Amino acid sequence: MVYIDFSSNFLSGFDQPPVVLPWVNLNRFKIDSNMLHGSLPIPPPSIVAYEIQNNLLTGNISPMFCSSISLQVLDVSNNSLSGMLPQCLGNFSDNLRLLLLGSNSFLGLLPQTYTNRSNLRVIDVSQNKMQGKIPRSLENCLMLELLLFSNNNFSDVFPFWLGNLPQLKILAMRYNGFHGVIGKPDNGNLGFPDLRILDLSYNNFTGEILFDHVFSNASMIMRPNITVGQSTYMTTGLLIHVVNTLWVVYNKDYSLTIANKGVERFFSKIQEAFAAIDLSSNKFEGRIDPLVERLKGLRSFNISHNQIIGSIPSSFGSLPLLESLDISDNKLSGYIPQQLAQLTFLSQFNVSHNNLTGSIPQGSQLSTFNITSYEGNPGLCGAPLLIKCGNPKAHLPPISNGEEDDDKNGLVSGLDWIFVVSGFVGGSVVGVVLSNIFVTRRRAWLIKIAVKVGLMKQRREIGRGTNRVR
Repeated sequence: MVYIDFSSNFLSGFDQPPVVLPWVNLNRFKIDSNMLHGSLPIPPPSIVAYEIQNNLLTGNISPMFCSSISLQVLDVSNNSLSGMLPQCLGNFSDNLRLLLLGSNSFLGLLPQTYTNRSNLRVIDVSQNKMQGKIPRSLENCLMLELLLFSNNNFSDVFPFWLGNLPQLKILAMRYNGFHGVIGKPDNGNLGFPDLRILDLSYNNFTGEILFDHVFSNASMIMRPNITVGQSTYMTTGLLIHVVNTLWVVYNKDYSLTIANKGVERFFSKIQEAFAAIDLSSNKFEGRIDPLVERLKGLRSFNISHNQIIGSIPSSFGSLPLLESLDISDNKLSGYIPQQLAQLTFLSQFNVSHNNLTGSIPQGSQLSTFNITSYEGNPGLCGAPLLIKCGNPKAHLPPISNGEEDDDKNGLVSGLDWIFVVSGFVGGSVVGVVLSNIFVTRRRAWLIKIAVKVGLMKQRREIGRGTNRVR
């Protein structure tokens, strides 16, 4: 027996649960998506692909797995496994391609040793109880494309050295205890040349968000031509030798849980064209880096629930592919830039709970989003909000308690209109000058001029009348 596939059935266990699988020449053991109980059966040293995900298995990964030196695929995800991981899972990474341990209850440290001959492409330890730091030896895994550390108890600074991995496409670190400032990396850092998705949400990062501390000018996320076929998906394909001339093609679609367009959801497939940055729910501060305009391939950007100050950069309008923008729950102020109306693909937009003022740009999809996209900004007006812009009652000067002041204000107001009309009709700049003077509130001087002009006009009229009588 070299190949077993009982996947997607209703199997609940073995008649006599084996400690070690009895088939000494077994290469592929595929029994995923059943209802298996009990502990993990130990594969023979000949095993190449061990797939027992989506079951109800308990217990730990036995150190006896360390004898499986030909192992290329280990998938035990979505079970109820626990305990420490054997350190050998890093030692035989020369052959191991896929290490899929997500959605269990593993604890302790990640395997610390990964050799520079490593062929690992995917490491998924998400949704466990892992602790400690990210092992620096992962820098040796130059074939890595997918790293999922999400939903654990890791505590470390940002592992900027992962930026040297030339094929890394997805780095997900959400819901952990990562902390500190994302500083400028050492010289020679490649700046995540092929990264498409960076998820650092729900951690304790601080300081400013400076994109040149993460990405280089050659990074894929900087390129507007990241649209590599809308119908293609991120996947890894392996050709597994089973026996003699028999080979098996193993394809694994990359999957990920991420917040996209305001909703946290699980993606069983991820398009090659999708590029996203999620830095939400941290302690970032300072202003939004104007270099955000260089992220031309970006589709989704989320920095909500931080302490960002300043204004919204108009350079967001230079991101032609942007579909989702969430900068809510910060301390932003100023206006919503008109340039955001240029984002024709934008389908989710949230600036709620800031200190923004002015009118919402009209004539674009910005005025069609739900009212919840703008709430919590008392100074905003215009559709879809019920507060209309240009409402005279909203711009009235303070009301005085004295009747005398009301009369004087009324007189000056009337004179202002007289001079403006007179100046423009006569083609003179006098009216404009007087209007500007009026804005400076030199009211007493203006009244004197008005009275003087009125007396001069009366004298001219009297003189003309006298001449006509003669």
